[in-house]
Amino acid sequence: MQQITDTIFMVRPVRFRMNEQTAVNNYFQEDIDLLNASVNKKAQQEFDGLVKTLREVGVNVITIDDTQEPDTPDSIFPNNWISTHEDGTVALYPMFAENRRMERREEVLEKLENHGFYIGNIMDYTTAEDEGVYLEGTGSIILDRVNRKAYCALSPRADEDLFIEFCEDFEYFPVIFTANQTVDGARKAIYHTNVMMCVGDNFAVICLDSIDDKKERKNVIAHLKNDGKEIINITEAQVADFAGNMLQVRSAKGKKYLVMSQSAHDSLTQAQKAAINKYAKILSSNLNTIETCGGGSARCMMAEVFLQKK
Repeated sequence: MQQITDTIFMVRPVRFRMNEQTAVNNYFQEDIDLLNASVNKKAQQEFDGLVKTLREVGVNVITIDDTQEPDTPDSIFPNNWISTHEDGTVALYPMFAENRRMERREEVLEKLENHGFYIGNIMDYTTAEDEGVYLEGTGSIILDRVNRKAYCALSPRADEDLFIEFCEDFEYFPVIFTANQTVDGARKAIYHTNVMMCVGDNFAVICLDSIDDKKERKNVIAHLKNDGKEIINITEAQVADFAGNMLQVRSAKGKKYLVMSQSAHDSLTQAQKAAINKYAKILSSNLNTIETCGGGSARCMMAEVFLQKK
């Protein structure tokens, strides 16, 4: 069982813009005064830049082009609708925004199979959408694959019962809490766990201040420490710069990297960078347009491939 992979897939956007359907509870999104075509062009440049950065260090990146129809402005964030697992299982997840449900495409699975990966089983949770119940993949769920623990910050996009069902199906121990951010003076649930938390092989980057409930906070800390993770704590201001939205990957030769945006990297202190560098080399790329309009960052753009080769 491995925590990090050397293969990820990414979806290149064709109609990226601020998604009005997700903005209702993604408080990181902002509308910028540009024509949608200009926004998409900038997003494509940022996407291509991140892909290049990853490939240059030997990470295997499978890219898939989005299609003009249907209109899927957030297709650049595939980790919300799919996760892959070493036993050949692919999980498909229920999405809060109706226009995001159309991101789930058969061609993605076909492309993975064409690259020689074995898919033996599909766990499809998407019928939960009919009940108004959501769980948005590895946006909502942070997996510690080695220690078989799954962390989830409950929100309108992360339902507790469905999360527990997922944990039972995949044999993970559920660690449940609420993470908040301040919006116009009020504390509101952070829409995705992976905005405030990243679990690597021997470390975790997390914003403990966002877990307002002291008991829940202590519980999360205890689980991480018991599993031998060094906790690298970040501030709520750093979360706003997407410092929680990171993913540890490795090259084909086994070198470890922590992937993040330029804004996340710029927000880190020297001490935080030093702590990360003990476990992984930092890789960063400019994702300003994607972060501003999409309200997601580097981790959201990368869907990990843990499937075995045929």
